[in-house]
Amino acid sequence: MSLTDRITSEPDKFSGRPCIRGLRIRVVDILDLLGAGLSHAEILAELPDLEADDIKAAIALASRRVDHPVITA
Repeated sequence: MSLTDRITSEPDKFSGRPCIRGLRIRVVDILDLLGAGLSHAEILAELPDLEADDIKAAIALASRRVDHPVITA
């Protein structure tokens, strides 16, 4: 499973917001925990269904979403 395959979006779960592997763990939840200073190990302990590559996938998605071209007129 590639990192991008770990991110799912289903209309009936959190209004289609990106989640991890169809679980009810949103990407933003992982990013918020990282932003609050939790380590990967602490996040994995907090969310036992999560795998280490899920955290990497959340970071990769965030990176792609903020790295967009800026078009100037």
